[in-house]
Amino acid sequence: MEADLNIKADYFLERRELGLINIGDACLVKVDGKEYVVNKEDGVYMGKRCKEISFKSINESEPAKVYFNSTPAHMTYPTVLIKKEDCIFVELGSNKTSNHRTIRKYILPKQMESCQPVMGLTILFEGSVWNTMHTHTHERRMEVYMYHNLDDENIVFHNMGQPHETRHITVRNEEAIISPSWSIHTASATGSYSFIWGMAGENQDFDDMDHVAMSAIK
Repeated sequence: MEADLNIKADYFLERRELGLINIGDACLVKVDGKEYVVNKEDGVYMGKRCKEISFKSINESEPAKVYFNSTPAHMTYPTVLIKKEDCIFVELGSNKTSNHRTIRKYILPKQMESCQPVMGLTILFEGSVWNTMHTHTHERRMEVYMYHNLDDENIVFHNMGQPHETRHITVRNEEAIISPSWSIHTASATGSYSFIWGMAGENQDFDDMDHVAMSAIK
């Protein structure tokens, strides 16, 4: 991967690391001469100084769709193929509150080590439309959501901003929203969907959240 001029590096991961999740059909990811078969909803972590990186769909008529987050890195961890069945699964919410969902954790301390990024995939059960509700902020990390598995007839209303002054953004399939550390991040939609979440900042503690009472949201 070539480096953008803005990062002033000889190659993209010279001083960075990268986590990716494939939301399309299977692909081959080649990292410094080693190939990995990355099926749908598998992930790959690449550490600092991975230089020669390429992607190729196994079936060009059903292409892969590789989504990645990248952050600066202070040390090097090895490249790892992350199979979806090896991820930690957490089931949260309920049908009663319209937020029954599965959280699949891909990059997380003591599971898949990295310098900064924490990354995973949330899948809502049929009939549930709310994610991350009750909502929260985490002042020590930013977070980005990439929504997918939405058909053309459905949209997401992503809520963000400070709890006392929220706004919403209309999001469609395979669009991403960046939430700064001071912002809430929650959404509802007109149909079922999934989203990839990625965080980076001062720590990697998944449960380090500043919960917001429903009465405080305006």
